Amino acid sequence: MKKFITFVLAATLTLTAATPALAVSIPRESAPANATEEAIQITENIIGGILDEVENGTAEYSIGRANALVRKAVIAGETNGYGYGVMSAIVRNAIRTMRDMQLRPELYQSETERLKVLLADIITEVENGADYTEARDKAYIRIYQSVDPTFNPDEQFSIDTCYRDMPAVDMATFTVARKLLIEAQNAYLQQ
Repeated sequence: MKKFITFVLAATLTLTAATPALAVSIPRESAPANATEEAIQITENIIGGILDEVENGTAEYSIGRANALVRKAVIAGETNGYGYGVMSAIVRNAIRTMRDMQLRPELYQSETERLKVLLADIITEVENGADYTEARDKAYIRIYQSVDPTFNPDEQFSIDTCYRDMPAVDMATFTVARKLLIEAQNAYLQQ
């Protein structure tokens, strides 16, 4: 009887230790514009262990390993029809954003405070039900104009992308803007 209890206890501990706890989520502000919530959640489930490693700072070759897991899941038909192209972009953006947030937390904090002021009216519009995509586009234009007041979106967006003269803006600024707008959209949806 003692051996049986020991065996059951050992098996339970082994299963518990082998089952990853999905503690870290993909930052929604890092997702590509064409990614659906379902695709993000499926990707999260596939690469959950790697996201934990990235969060803890212990991941090596994480994007390559995560993309290999996604590729296997796509081939096995475990992605509900989502293809490698969409899911690998989710992986790449999520891991790069998480690493950037770890390496430059002061920048993300200062940009959060700055953008809360710069985009206050747009954030309020989204909290009151404005379309997220339109608000995101307005926020991007305002960010560009905060860097270069002479930036004319009608002129720049009407020419071929390779000839555009866009002001230099850090990726973190757009990431924080999307995060603030997503939070505003979630606040509206919870009303």
